[in-house]
Amino acid sequence: MSDIIFIEGYNLDSNCYLINGNTLVDTGAGQNKEYLFSKLAENNVDSDDIELIVNTHCHFDHIGGNYLFPNAKIAIHKCDAISVKAKDTLGTHLNPFQNPNNSRVDIELVEGDEIGDFKVIHTPGHTKGGICLWDGENLICGDTIFAGGGVGRMDIGGNYDDMKESVFRLFMLKPKNLYPGHGPIVIGGGSQHLRMSFSFL
Repeated sequence: MSDIIFIEGYNLDSNCYLINGNTLVDTGAGQNKEYLFSKLAENNVDSDDIELIVNTHCHFDHIGGNYLFPNAKIAIHKCDAISVKAKDTLGTHLNPFQNPNNSRVDIELVEGDEIGDFKVIHTPGHTKGGICLWDGENLICGDTIFAGGGVGRMDIGGNYDDMKESVFRLFMLKPKNLYPGHGPIVIGGGSQHLRMSFSFL
């Protein structure tokens, strides 16, 4: 099983996940530096130890803290990289670009890319470039799917048909554990929560 450290979202922040010891999946809205850094420190990780940021999608509450890690490379799907590099406040929902470093993209991800033990799965629906990370058991799923079967809203750069197809793809993986972008994680029975999501679509 991959070592995944769950950092629960605080206030407007998304959940964040520390994987591979030096990779942070999403960085929150960037307004709670002390909280995020303290959670890393609890796991004996300094902010300077983070070498890679993987954003599950381009919304402000997931990319807003990227600037807190100036030494890390920033990776996001190529479709959402367009909004980030263009400082598109409509596509990113609100404005994470008050700090200009949040418009930096170093790596444009595509389906099948590997990040440690995880593979990138392109799951559009919430945004055009939404991704999940999958290691054969654990699914870090951004705002595509939540505990209890909820799915990400589709009115800010999303698409209903894309979401429906993405959820079906994830359901076919039969994940054991879910690590969503907001709310509680699911340990065991992840596919049951994905099954419930069809009632929302």
